[in-house]
Amino acid sequence: MNRRLIITLLAGMLGLGLPQCGRTSETFSISGYSKSFTVANRYPTWQKPDTVPNPPNLNWVSNHVRFNVSWQTTDWLTVHGSYDITPRMMHRSKIMKYLTFSSIDPLSYRVADFDTRLYPSMNEEVRDFALYHNLDRLHADIRMPFADLIVGRQAIAWGTARVVNPIDIIAPYTYDALETEDRIGVDAMRLRIPIGFMGEIDAGYVFGEDAEPDNSAAFLRAKYYLCKTDVSALTVAFRDNAMIGVDLARAVGGAGFWAEGAYVILDAFADHDRDYDDYFRFSTGMDYSFSDRLYGFVEYHYNGAGAEKPEDYITNMEHPAYTEGAVYLMGRHYLAPGMTYQITPLIMFYAQVLCNLADPSAYLAPSAEYNLTENVYLSGGMYIGFGKTPQFDFRSLDDYTVTMRSEFRGYPNTIFVNLKVYF
Repeated sequence: MNRRLIITLLAGMLGLGLPQCGRTSETFSISGYSKSFTVANRYPTWQKPDTVPNPPNLNWVSNHVRFNVSWQTTDWLTVHGSYDITPRMMHRSKIMKYLTFSSIDPLSYRVADFDTRLYPSMNEEVRDFALYHNLDRLHADIRMPFADLIVGRQAIAWGTARVVNPIDIIAPYTYDALETEDRIGVDAMRLRIPIGFMGEIDAGYVFGEDAEPDNSAAFLRAKYYLCKTDVSALTVAFRDNAMIGVDLARAVGGAGFWAEGAYVILDAFADHDRDYDDYFRFSTGMDYSFSDRLYGFVEYHYNGAGAEKPEDYITNMEHPAYTEGAVYLMGRHYLAPGMTYQITPLIMFYAQVLCNLADPSAYLAPSAEYNLTENVYLSGGMYIGFGKTPQFDFRSLDDYTVTMRSEFRGYPNTIFVNLKVYF
């Protein structure tokens, strides 16, 4: 087993050897789920020479199985673990390599890890079948009189915005992610101290690859309740950069309101200064329950790291905001309305759209879910992109130029069906 992985596992089990004072009856529980996805992706028809084939339909089927284990050894210590295994059948094509844009690496804040693929090995090419796995949680929760200490692989997420969270830079999900029920686990030590009424001090260190400081992050967050408003102030040092963030949430009449902003200072802790500007990101919105069945929201997002013109989208993704700051949207101004409607007590309908206001382009995401029986759900939906198709200047598979003319028309249209079974 990898030596660095052993260190991670030991960190997750920290506290097991502490004195067994205040012992209570041990409790052990296991739960989980199985999610079977069937997905079809269709990329847009690029503007290209007739001699270049159109992108193929890219289809895949996977069965994501997750096991969650909780073991309360004493009244002050609980150990949690989660393990995922995912067999996947998929169609791959060489043409995929120029249809894939940079995205967030959800595993970047881990000291060490297993190879994500069990079969075939990481140095072999994937053809039609692959078997993946993920040790997603392994942490000890230590309850003290004045605070909670969480050590090991755990989920860390911040922000109250519904669509894009500017202050959530550790392991956020992209808008088109299909599996978002559990946040990706990261390796961290975290201390949470309750203060006053609904207040909290939250401080921690998130370990990157090899626990190197240049790959890691440290954070300090204060949350408190002021003038009927939940207020959070956050500072994060990550990969030699610094982020200052504020998050507000409150009720306005019968509606909910949120505002979330983050300012990133590049190379704040580095001995060099790259030729990139600091940037600001901001999300604000409101939601309202129109009835027992109908809920709606709207959110505006400003992405100061984005490009002003579509033709600059791809080159701009070399900006540290994309390579280090978990930014993935290409433009600057976005509007995201959404709604939920309960058709029957067992059938829910969801609709959401993310609009790039400058292109203009949009990514529509309708879906529905049916509660078949207790703990069994069948859902389906799609992501559909609208806008101007990209310009593709093809010379060979290794020599080509892609020019974006809108953001979301460059994304694939996706149709999916998912059967979920909880146990």
